[in-house]
Amino acid sequence: MDTRLLMAAALTIALAGCSSAPTKPAVEQALAKQCDKSLDVGYKELNFSNANGFGGSWEYTKAASLLGAAKVQSGFGSYNGCIEKVKTARAYIKESRK
Repeated sequence: MDTRLLMAAALTIALAGCSSAPTKPAVEQALAKQCDKSLDVGYKELNFSNANGFGGSWEYTKAASLLGAAKVQSGFGSYNGCIEKVKTARAYIKESRK
């Protein structure tokens, strides 16, 4: 088989894959926005807890880890996982204040 023909076929397949539209862009954007807002609120609450002397608690540590993991998931487009991790982290932050 001719190398140029093989390269052209591979390029055509690659370009066809890139040209497909995302399945649900509006839903993706809404989830991304919710994830980002949740992360902002979560980190603000975490910083507030730290400033008020709750930074050494076990719950604070778990919350910080979950927020970090949520940030990573956000970077990979796993917005549902991000949102769930932030919810759990905020619950731990609330617990750390007791």
